[in-house]
Amino acid sequence: MTTILQINSAARSQGAQSTQLVNELTNKLQQSNAGAKVVARNLQAEPLPHLDDAILGAFFTPAEQRTPEQQAIAARSEALIAELQAADVIVIGAPMYNFGISSQLKTYFDFIARAGITFQYTATGPEGLVKGKKVFVVSARGGKYHGTPHDSQTPYLKSFLGFLGMTDVSFIYAEGLNMGPEAASAALASAREAIAAA
Repeated sequence: MTTILQINSAARSQGAQSTQLVNELTNKLQQSNAGAKVVARNLQAEPLPHLDDAILGAFFTPAEQRTPEQQAIAARSEALIAELQAADVIVIGAPMYNFGISSQLKTYFDFIARAGITFQYTATGPEGLVKGKKVFVVSARGGKYHGTPHDSQTPYLKSFLGFLGMTDVSFIYAEGLNMGPEAASAALASAREAIAAA
């Protein structure tokens, strides 16, 4: 049975266009994979804390030496990693904020990027340990940035996901959403066309 992990990272709890498009993509993928299981991870409703001394201390302290507080922090990270590893398909809603990803998605990435667990360093360089996944990224944007120097989001996501071993990544863009009604309508139509083809 196929497992789809849907990650919503919009800062808005209601009305986020990236969330709407991600929902549509997940529904489409579920229809294409009979019996697929969907696991939803809403980073706005269940926020993760930003990296700090306590979190870094928990991650870098050997398991047998962790305090109860450190054990709880590490367990939260490892539960998210287990959820990621159990998925066959990962759908990420990644709206663009100030040319990058949301802080919600960044904190999630910080919790799943764990040396020795999701990546390792070898004699020939780093090796990602999260392999065999198909990843879709849906990015909603107020302006049109894809293929321009202002799109630092796409290369960052490719680099980060690839570093963890996820190299089969497809991007779906809804661009120009704040450039007037006609541009917004065209952006959504373009994104939905890509979703239909996924």
